[in-house]
Amino acid sequence: MFEGFKLAAIELTRGAIRFRVGGSGPPLLLLHGHPRTHTTWHRVATLLRERHTVICPDLPGFGGSYKPADRSDYVNSSKRAKAQALVELMNQLGHDSFGVAGHDRGSYVAFRMAMDHPTRVRRLAVLDSVPILEALERCRLEFAQRWWHWFFYAQPEKPERAIGTDPLAWYGGSPAEMGKENFADFREAISDPITVHTMIEDYRAGLTIDADHDRDDRANARKLDCPVLALWSERDDLVHLYGDVVAVWRRWANDVRGASIPSGHHMAEEAPVELARALDGFFQDAGTRDSI
Repeated sequence: MFEGFKLAAIELTRGAIRFRVGGSGPPLLLLHGHPRTHTTWHRVATLLRERHTVICPDLPGFGGSYKPADRSDYVNSSKRAKAQALVELMNQLGHDSFGVAGHDRGSYVAFRMAMDHPTRVRRLAVLDSVPILEALERCRLEFAQRWWHWFFYAQPEKPERAIGTDPLAWYGGSPAEMGKENFADFREAISDPITVHTMIEDYRAGLTIDADHDRDDRANARKLDCPVLALWSERDDLVHLYGDVVAVWRRWANDVRGASIPSGHHMAEEAPVELARALDGFFQDAGTRDSI
């Protein structure tokens, strides 16, 4: 797993970030979703390393990275705080500007990073998501039925108790599907009650402070100027819920293109070749036309 990559940790202002780095070329930051760790990218990162310097961190609150301290306003678990921490990571690694791709919860961190740090993010790819505020304001029966966990995870204490009874039964996953080492890292993370709690705090922030940050952007007519690539899984529900995914993202960015990936939700594990090809084409284009 991650042949040719280095596993490391860097102490930042808020705590340590665990990450892998490898390859050569323009820097590309890959952000995983819930409940995975950075190892979900192992197949994709290996395919991208010939033309990109690939950095795969555990998000704050996930895996082996620092666990944000609880606050009643969830500011420490906000996507803004996590984006700031990862920009600091990229500073430490010597990258003034870079591409970023985020999947699931990682896409919200990536979006917030591009919105808050527009001079740092050259290009943005968002995988299986629309902005949090769009999801909440478009919520209807189908969303509540399929994405009920957003609202369950927002409740105090109960989610952690339910998950903690049998984390693997709750989340699913197997070595055959995920790869032996990726599965082992994932299983270790979801078996840690502290990590489960800080992963759930990410959802509590989503329904409160993160949505407020989106509202503030919209009220002030802020949009992304960097090119955006929206990718969605053909066997997941994004198109069913939102129809034209690219059109949704064009409310938040000036330059958006999109495509589907032949997979279920965990596209980095289920369709790594197709995903790597889409990311390589999008981010390599930036590397050849722009100076990094």
